[in-house]
Amino acid sequence: MKTTPDNTSKTPDFSGLSTAEMLAVISDMQEQLAAKEVELQQRDQAAKARESYIAILEELLRYKKIQQFAASSEKQPSQITLFDEAELEVGIDELRDELPEDVEEAEAPPRSRKRRQRGFSDKLLRERIELTLSDEEKAGANKTFFTKVKEELEYIPAQLKVLEYWQEKAVFEQGGQEHIVAAPRSAHPLGKCIATPSLLAYLITSKYADGLPLYRQEQMLKRLGHEVSRTSMAHWIIRLNDVFKPLMTLIRETQNGSDYLQADETRIQVLKEDGKKAQSDKWMWVTRGGPPGKPSVLFEYDPSRGGQVPVRLLDDFQGILQADGYSGYGQVCRENKLTRIGCWDHARRKFVDASRAAPAKGKKGPPSKADVALSHIRKLYAVEKAANELSDAERYRVRQEKSLPLLNAFKAWLEKNASKVLKGSLTRKAMDYTLSQWDTLVGYCERGDLQISNVLAENAIRPFAVGRMAWLFADTTQGANASATCYSLIETAKAN
Repeated sequence: MKTTPDNTSKTPDFSGLSTAEMLAVISDMQEQLAAKEVELQQRDQAAKARESYIAILEELLRYKKIQQFAASSEKQPSQITLFDEAELEVGIDELRDELPEDVEEAEAPPRSRKRRQRGFSDKLLRERIELTLSDEEKAGANKTFFTKVKEELEYIPAQLKVLEYWQEKAVFEQGGQEHIVAAPRSAHPLGKCIATPSLLAYLITSKYADGLPLYRQEQMLKRLGHEVSRTSMAHWIIRLNDVFKPLMTLIRETQNGSDYLQADETRIQVLKEDGKKAQSDKWMWVTRGGPPGKPSVLFEYDPSRGGQVPVRLLDDFQGILQADGYSGYGQVCRENKLTRIGCWDHARRKFVDASRAAPAKGKKGPPSKADVALSHIRKLYAVEKAANELSDAERYRVRQEKSLPLLNAFKAWLEKNASKVLKGSLTRKAMDYTLSQWDTLVGYCERGDLQISNVLAENAIRPFAVGRMAWLFADTTQGANASATCYSLIETAKAN
């Protein structure tokens, strides 16, 4: 016969306990409750930690998907507008009216909207093609005349030709011996070389300005009638590096003699580097600066990203150095006693990443912390855009009147809200980075000629990054050094 188990809880009987025993039971129960409470708190903290960890993982997953599949532009699909640029323009005009008479406005031309270009440049070669009437068609006419009815742009394909140098020689007889005098030959930068200087310039421009790797140029030259191996072209470019060295030294000395430089660095893969694996990162360092109106851009290859590299490059530089938050520039700033200013593009990019990786929200939902931070940064850039064509003195005045209050308000907002954001999230990292770099980020307001960001140096790196996607790597250290020299020449020419 089955019996039903008795699951009813039995209430303990404390009626027979003495006062001391009762107090002991109560104390024991209180200890048990305290232990349970601690356990519950621990479980609650563990649950919150798991939720935070999951939230960070979900954010990183969204960010990686955006990196892989979404457009790379930093523009946001819906940017909240907390600043009226029209009001800013009016404010700047009022500041200009208040300028003292001894401040010239010749350097501040009126803003004009660019018009669409119609027709072709007068610098282009032109050929007149006349469409004529037959004699029968114009028989009996009082007069004839031509009118221009259209213009077309024609492309003249490139071609190769061989330059044959025939050297005239004269034979003289002196004392029964013949003496030959030959016409002088023009010097070639590489001595014995089958390529003319114009072909060498074309190869450099095609690879380093247009991003065409040498194997594609090899195919293009073959279509034009002669095959030049990519190995030969690579050797020519490497040999030219020695030819350009005196010029590179002069540019470096001139650049370091200025008082304001921008610096940045980017990765390059060099297959054959002593002591380094082929897959490891090596670095291309870039500095931009120089005397007013004469900017120069210098690329320098180094397998290291250590602080000793900028110390070597900026050995005799004294002035203001603008760079992102990378700590490698700290050593040269300490040793040379440089003033360092930061890059708002770098700080803004971190908030853009956080905003794009945030969970999708409805149209009427409140903006995220990253969006609010971006709105503050957009105000700073709006000031710079409106003051773009002003003189340095006017721009300094505008920054003191407009930018500094905006910066103070942004810092106060960051300090108030940073602790409210989840640690480890992209938004918190962006806020912490901005606060840690604040002293350098506000440095651009100290002078009118300084840039709000390191954009000019980054723009100089961009063609290198685009070309790198095509040619992928450098084979040797010599090739990387030659590439640095060629990029320096190309980007310096473009900057001027």
